[in-house]
Amino acid sequence: MTELLNRESIIALWQTALDWVLGSVLVPTTGFQALVTVVALLFALVLGRRLRDRLTGLAERPAMSKAMRKGIQALAANSLAIVWLVLQWIAVLVATAAGWPIHFVEIVASLLNAWVIINLTSAVIRDPGWARFVAVCAWTLAALNIVGLLDETIAILDGLAISLAGLRISALAVIKGVLSLAVLLWAATMASRIFERRISAVQTLTPSVQVLFSKLLKIVLITIAIVAALSSVGIDLTAFAVFSGAVGVGIGFGLQKVVSNLISGVILLLDKSVKPGDVINVGQTYGWINSLGARYASVVTRDGTEFLIPNEDLITQQVVNWSYSNNEVRLRLPIGISYNADVHLAIRLCLEAAAAVPRVVAEPKSACLLRGFGDSSVDLELRIWIKDPQNGISNVKSEVLLLVWEKFHEHKVEIPFPQRDLHLKPPAAIAVTIDGGSGTRRAAAKAKDTVN
Repeated sequence: MTELLNRESIIALWQTALDWVLGSVLVPTTGFQALVTVVALLFALVLGRRLRDRLTGLAERPAMSKAMRKGIQALAANSLAIVWLVLQWIAVLVATAAGWPIHFVEIVASLLNAWVIINLTSAVIRDPGWARFVAVCAWTLAALNIVGLLDETIAILDGLAISLAGLRISALAVIKGVLSLAVLLWAATMASRIFERRISAVQTLTPSVQVLFSKLLKIVLITIAIVAALSSVGIDLTAFAVFSGAVGVGIGFGLQKVVSNLISGVILLLDKSVKPGDVINVGQTYGWINSLGARYASVVTRDGTEFLIPNEDLITQQVVNWSYSNNEVRLRLPIGISYNADVHLAIRLCLEAAAAVPRVVAEPKSACLLRGFGDSSVDLELRIWIKDPQNGISNVKSEVLLLVWEKFHEHKVEIPFPQRDLHLKPPAAIAVTIDGGSGTRRAAAKAKDTVN
């Protein structure tokens, strides 16, 4: 293991910083420049607020495009820094023309310049976390470069190093690796989104194939980003071969379910058994597939609840796909009528009720069959077809049955309910035998129940 702290680099950095403070900060002219900077800040507070209000009102105009609105909103968010930067550079120009010292004012103007540019650039990044991370890193590098401490800082970070199995890992290499990985991952994610939109626009590909290509492309781009980030800091990838056995054991035990879901997701995309937009029924869950992920499928029910079903369950359990080959679904509605009712009239009324519902299609035709003679009713079955199972099944059944109920009442068709007849029989004669004392007396009696 090498030394974690390079003493000579630290002393050199400290001496450089001390000389800069004594020669540039603790001097009489710096106080005047600081006063000019504070006055410029006070004016910027007043003018920046007005500029922000103007820009905010301009961005809220309906005719403004989305890209222009976003750019104006970014300018409004940095209005204070922009006005302060303009006033600082005006102060630099005036001081230069008058022959006054401008070192401190120029440093503040340079820092503000870097801050504004970085903030406006990071506004392009949609993720607030990534945008904040990029802004802080870039502004730190710009600030160290402006004050002249960048080289010394790099030297100290490079001196903080350790050696593992012949591999030298320094703080500088770690920072470079993290920054490279962040930038490359962001670039890979943006590229995958662009390719995903392009793939989705190809009409010749089925939805499942589009999802498969998008997921595989995203995995490939992220893998390339990670490999490139490790290679950029000089890490030999063959050094990780030692850990391959441990990773395999971990996958075999701890990550078994995760890997199973990943493989199941690929199988689902390849065999096209389910795809985004399909209406499925898994166990007690009925809904349509919103998206297929690497680990789970998002199924949205009619009440707006979103279930995340593991891909393995879609492989191992029974799945009812209502729209696998087509969207035509036949529904069966059992209906009972009284034995005194006109069966032909009841069948005709059922078909008229089905035809009156808009969601019931005309082709294939609806049918009403006599299925049997039950204990309390004549059993009919109305069979209807719909082409939009994603809009629900119970609701269309309810609508048809409600119309059947109304038509039956209108035409005096009776809907029976279970009835039972109870018959009471009188009890048989009861023989009574009495044993007692030295002798035996036997008596026979007959009892009659007075209950009808």
